[in-house]
Amino acid sequence: MKFCILANPEKYSVQEPVEQVIKWCSTNNHSLFLTESLQSQFPKISWTDRVKTFSTEIEAVQKSDIIIAIGGDGTLLHTAHLIKETDTPVLGINSGKLGFMANVQPDAIHHALDHISAGDYKIDRRTLLQASSSGGNTYYALNEFLFTKKDTSSMITIRADYNGEFINNYWADGLLVSTPTGSTAYNLSTGGPIVMPSTPVMLLTPINPHTLTTRPLVLPDHNTLKIKSAESGKHTLFAYDGIIQPSETEFEVHIKRSDYSIQLIQLPEQNYFETLRNKLMWGLDRRKG
Repeated sequence: MKFCILANPEKYSVQEPVEQVIKWCSTNNHSLFLTESLQSQFPKISWTDRVKTFSTEIEAVQKSDIIIAIGGDGTLLHTAHLIKETDTPVLGINSGKLGFMANVQPDAIHHALDHISAGDYKIDRRTLLQASSSGGNTYYALNEFLFTKKDTSSMITIRADYNGEFINNYWADGLLVSTPTGSTAYNLSTGGPIVMPSTPVMLLTPINPHTLTTRPLVLPDHNTLKIKSAESGKHTLFAYDGIIQPSETEFEVHIKRSDYSIQLIQLPEQNYFETLRNKLMWGLDRRKG
């Protein structure tokens, strides 16, 4: 079996997990691919003949059967954008803080890889959203699209239409359009609902709206949601999965479900509700000790 490591050593402490993966692959006669730049970050690691390096991440990914993303959820988001056209399964190993999608801890790496080698795992498919802008650009998001104020302390006005029907003019600090995967990210912090990842919906959540009656909406993702800034992009910042894009003069995007998805590896003992309880302390009642 051919494994590929993707990691960001400048942001996370990944040397120990990388060494564990190398050791397991060497012991179990599996190939391991990674970039030359990643290898150069760890001069003290003993690299075995099971390791092969490539000049780019996409080359390493295209040669692999399984992707191992080591870091936090940011690393997994980067991985999702990189592999969205390959359909290669991804194992997320958490060396960051929360690690909601990267939910395998470093002390369980060998256990996880044993299950994968035996084919004893499930696939948790996560669909991306697609946004087409008035400027002719296309963006993809595994977590969310963000529309928020820029270069101003004032609130902005954002219009939303769904399937050709007017929803609302949001006067707020901004607006989020999230996937079910992203429902536990920025969306949750702004008071949006938690949604099971396989649910075919998108979430429309205002950020600090200046009205008590404006609440989040859950919409089917097979129709198109149109978002337009009343400020024509001058005071509106647009980002997808945390990646900020330059402003367009006539700022308008059309959002719908993408044809792309990623396959997250889920071990037999893992499930979504367990992750909610362990990572977000969901349902924890301190009164019960």
